[in-house]
Amino acid sequence: MAVRERVGVFVCHCGRNIAATVDVKKVVEEISKHPYVVHAEDYKYMCSDPGQKLIYDAIKSKKLTAVVVAACSPTMHEETFRKVCEEAGLNRYKCEIANIREQCSWVHTDIEKATEKAIRIIRGAIEKVVKNRPLHKIELDIVRKCLVIGGGIAGIQAALDIANAGIPVILVEKSPTIGGHMAQLSETFPTLDCSQCILTPKMVEVARHPLIKLYTCSEVIEVSGYVGNFRVKILKRPRYVDEYKCTMCGDCADVCPVLVLNEFDRGLSLRKAIYIPFPQAVPAAYVIDPESCLGFNPIKCGKCKDVCEQEAIDFDMKEEIIEEEVGAIIVATGYGLYPKEKIGEYGYGRYEDVIDSLEFERLLSSTGPTGGEIRRPSDGKIPKRIAFIQCVGSRDENHLPYCSKICCMYTAKHAMLYKHRVPDGEAYVFYIDIRAAGKGYEEFIKRVQEEYGITYIRGRVSKIYEENGKLIVHGVDTLTGVPVKLEVDMVVLAMGMIPTGSIELAKKLKIPIDQYGFLQEVHPKLRPVESVSDGIYICGCAQGPKDISETVTQASAAASKAISLLTRPKLYREPLVAEVNEEICSGCGVCASICPYSAIEIVEGVARVNEILCAGCGTCSAACPSGAMQLRNIEDKTVLRMIKSMLG
Repeated sequence: MAVRERVGVFVCHCGRNIAATVDVKKVVEEISKHPYVVHAEDYKYMCSDPGQKLIYDAIKSKKLTAVVVAACSPTMHEETFRKVCEEAGLNRYKCEIANIREQCSWVHTDIEKATEKAIRIIRGAIEKVVKNRPLHKIELDIVRKCLVIGGGIAGIQAALDIANAGIPVILVEKSPTIGGHMAQLSETFPTLDCSQCILTPKMVEVARHPLIKLYTCSEVIEVSGYVGNFRVKILKRPRYVDEYKCTMCGDCADVCPVLVLNEFDRGLSLRKAIYIPFPQAVPAAYVIDPESCLGFNPIKCGKCKDVCEQEAIDFDMKEEIIEEEVGAIIVATGYGLYPKEKIGEYGYGRYEDVIDSLEFERLLSSTGPTGGEIRRPSDGKIPKRIAFIQCVGSRDENHLPYCSKICCMYTAKHAMLYKHRVPDGEAYVFYIDIRAAGKGYEEFIKRVQEEYGITYIRGRVSKIYEENGKLIVHGVDTLTGVPVKLEVDMVVLAMGMIPTGSIELAKKLKIPIDQYGFLQEVHPKLRPVESVSDGIYICGCAQGPKDISETVTQASAAASKAISLLTRPKLYREPLVAEVNEEICSGCGVCASICPYSAIEIVEGVARVNEILCAGCGTCSAACPSGAMQLRNIEDKTVLRMIKSMLG
């Protein structure tokens, strides 16, 4: 004879988040009448230690066989409550969360209707939990190795943290060198540390670390598998120079006849077809740009190869596919700048002396095109008047609605460094609001304004045009309401930050992006570096705009998550996966063809589910024409019972 279920229902006030809209006492009173419910109570914060103890004690004293917690979203505290149930001797899958916060109290204002809806949601959860089968987690082995995608400061920090914990790391960077945008900077705010001085030692440490395998000129092209056991294909493009033989003597570049724009200097200088991106590049070796080199298809030049005494140059290098197995993945693909061509009113591209923030960084850098002197691109003269324009593209509904976060600070830094280089120069900053939320940031802004005499004008710039060799900046000072017409020698645009390469990579990794293309975290406060795919973590500007200190902090956080995962004896994953009723399965293959995780195959005329690969997404169950494919504990008949209960 089947044992009748004894369900306990625990309703959380969540402070006022739920209780302000839902009559919690009435909910408890009504739910107590349910035939399966033997215990119901409420508490202000059910997730707190006293709240969890209420659940534990009730399971023991009331001999509960199932628990429903009516509270916030299961993504918040489902694991918390299931652990309590396990500690009390109840199978974790006999605990269900009824979401009466996000799906009820937060979206309603009518207390009576919200209370009735909360009762209905809990009824549905009760019907589900009584039909839940006691399940046990699936045990997995772990490949104790981590893949880090992106070789900027975020990827570098994450790779070093993991490798220093004794775990091998694969670091993949699409450029010929690691370092990312930070390598292009002159100084960093608010301390004005030399960017190269703090970055280069970390780059060298990556190159020399015995547990880090570095792939530059490479990108991830395919990812399969699951947490603890990912299989990755990496496309490694040839650099046509053996990085182990190259001594960086520079003889090859000296004889190269080709000159092209230098992308590292943002097009403000020229480089050869065989080049090193910057003096401190890692790997410390030259690389050939095949698109500009004359030594390809057919051989026309070959001068660099002729003078290379180390025989490091090989025009016959080919692309290769490298396959690696890893247990965890960290995505740190960085950022790009909003295309300046989309802000046509500022004249970028038409006027040489309208430049962006990274171009100005290269002018400031001692290794830049002007050796650290600020000179106009048009004629090489020192600009005596500069206008810095903030929020170019950012905080604009027609372009990027979000704030790019770092522009206020680096513009202040630019203005200060300009005054260092040109003490008799004048600097003007057009801004909307000053956002300086960081340690020492507000003090830095005040120092720039008070000690250096930088003029801040609150207001957007409407247009920029050239007249008599000068740039004319039109705007309005919104504090005084007075139109501004400023004649300057140079304009620096603080362009908005956008994600780069993350959208295509997200598809390969099967992780979501937000409405702006940044990688989407599970929860912005509690799980800011985790993706919805177990074992895949995100950090740095791939997740959203942030400065260097926040990027490094987040990279270390992602690394700590990966280390925690990869140092476990075994992995356990949820058993809430698809299963097939072979008696009614026709072997049509619809489920196998649409499974996004390649977890289903047709064997001997019936579908078979690989429980390790299955993510329990339900796509197969929804598409199965015979109903043979079902999700454990979310079968069709259970869902129908839930609906009837909620409508009844």
